[in-house]
Amino acid sequence: MQLKPLIISLIVTFSAKADVYSVSNAAQIASVMASALPGDTLVMTNGTWMNAQIVFRGNGDSLHPIVLRAEIPGQVVITGTSYVRIAGTWLVVDGLRFENGVCPSGSVIEFRSPNGTGSDHCRLTNSSIVDYNPPDSLTDYKWVSLYGSYNRVDHCYFAGKRHSGTTLVVWLGPTPNYHRIDRNHFGPRPPLGINGGETIRVGTSDWSMYDSFTTVEENYFNRCNGEAEIISSKSCGNVYRANTFDSCAGALTLRHGNRCRVEGNFFFGNKVKDSGGIRVIGEDHVVVNNYLADLAGSSMKSALPVMNGVPDSPLNRYFRVQRALIAFNTFVDCKVNLLIGAGKDTELTLPPLNCVIANNIVRSTYGPLIQYADTPVNMIYAGNLFHGASLGIAQPAGITVSDPKLIKDTAGIWRPGSDSPAIGQAVPTEGDVTIDMDGQARASTTDIGADQSSIAPVTSRPLTTEDAGPGWMHQTTKVVSHERPIPTGFSLLQNFPNPFNPVTRVRYTVQRPGSVRLDIVDLNGQVVDNIEEGIRSPGSHEAIWDAKGHASGTYFLLLTSPEGVRTRKVVLLK
Repeated sequence: MQLKPLIISLIVTFSAKADVYSVSNAAQIASVMASALPGDTLVMTNGTWMNAQIVFRGNGDSLHPIVLRAEIPGQVVITGTSYVRIAGTWLVVDGLRFENGVCPSGSVIEFRSPNGTGSDHCRLTNSSIVDYNPPDSLTDYKWVSLYGSYNRVDHCYFAGKRHSGTTLVVWLGPTPNYHRIDRNHFGPRPPLGINGGETIRVGTSDWSMYDSFTTVEENYFNRCNGEAEIISSKSCGNVYRANTFDSCAGALTLRHGNRCRVEGNFFFGNKVKDSGGIRVIGEDHVVVNNYLADLAGSSMKSALPVMNGVPDSPLNRYFRVQRALIAFNTFVDCKVNLLIGAGKDTELTLPPLNCVIANNIVRSTYGPLIQYADTPVNMIYAGNLFHGASLGIAQPAGITVSDPKLIKDTAGIWRPGSDSPAIGQAVPTEGDVTIDMDGQARASTTDIGADQSSIAPVTSRPLTTEDAGPGWMHQTTKVVSHERPIPTGFSLLQNFPNPFNPVTRVRYTVQRPGSVRLDIVDLNGQVVDNIEEGIRSPGSHEAIWDAKGHASGTYFLLLTSPEGVRTRKVVLLK
């Protein structure tokens, strides 16, 4: 018998033996999990679970996770002093609803065991936490704490946090996390009045020089006003992509750490006081394809403040901004657009160094369009279009003062019209900017700003309440979900980032269930690494290639399945 059919047969046989258990309290969950096997499912009975301190401890596998789910999503209401510990590997928690409780210790949900061991390849999905507050707003605890690696929080809803502590936090260790936080709805959070009111924090200052490689994408943030930092990035190598910020009094802040990428996000300030955009601190960040409109914040909550640094900065202060790339962004009617040298004082004396500002559109009647709190060193401007108010600095080569002739589309997004001087006039830049804010490919003749004129399908757009959060919430409120359908067809998408060092993400879709193999092939046609292999269900999948140990150069992704073969070129630069 051939090996591959034998493996498939064993998998199918194994899956058929999975058991389903009905559980009605935390003790029953612990009892079942003492002997649970990969593929088993625990179904929590509908109703109110009071003071349920749940430890979901076990080990599934990549094809057969162990699942703890609500009998009917949204109808298992967890309250009192309840909490959940997701402790193990390949575990899924699905459909739970936390309301009006208070956490007695730790976080409401933690991806680790009670003894502190982090969990790997686990998932929290289709769940909510609302108004889980202690009596004293100064009591600090988090709602979700991610430990371990390769964990995911998706399609969840978080709202009404009125006490100290980040809503969702990623904790770092010596090795990268590779977590994914996606398609969540982060609802209103009122101002806390002190530090500690972030909605998401990735890392801490003491671990900020370590790689996390966490991806935060396609989330909807609405009125997240806890403090100045909606997202606080305190680690290296993270990606913040395709999120929508709606009427939030704060900013996405690259607070500590280096080499993060902020791409394709939509910031709608709606003239709300203190609504901000992206604050840049640290080295080698890439800020591209973002759309920022009607932001009313200033100073640290400007549309894009690039901060001064502290000489020989300790980990908890401000590192100098160096080699930032700020390109292909569109700013419309923001109160303060580009603020260079933000925070300058007797301590923050180091202005931004060797940064590039290229191919941006800035249109606003608020002036000046650029403000220098301090004079940057070797700042390069290239291919920018500014219009509407005074420039604010001596006009350098690389900034053209001209009307970009923007036209508002039916969704309220300002885009260059057919006669815009932005069309086809972008200058070449580094930074792997191959798509625009809509997910459309950049043409060989590239447009200035976040939007590339194209008739290709739009794959990324501003999100609303209908696009993120638990599906059962949409059903309960009789809102038709606009969740993107499962991709059809067999395809291999371009890895991201590309070029990369040493880790990149690979996405592919399959149309029919079957065996899939994803290899790395060198220029001689030799397979040098296997990323993954196994049975995959129809839909979209993601894999990670860690190229540590491989030489710089060009390689090929090779995706093989019964549906065919697909390839993509990848570039490893060390």
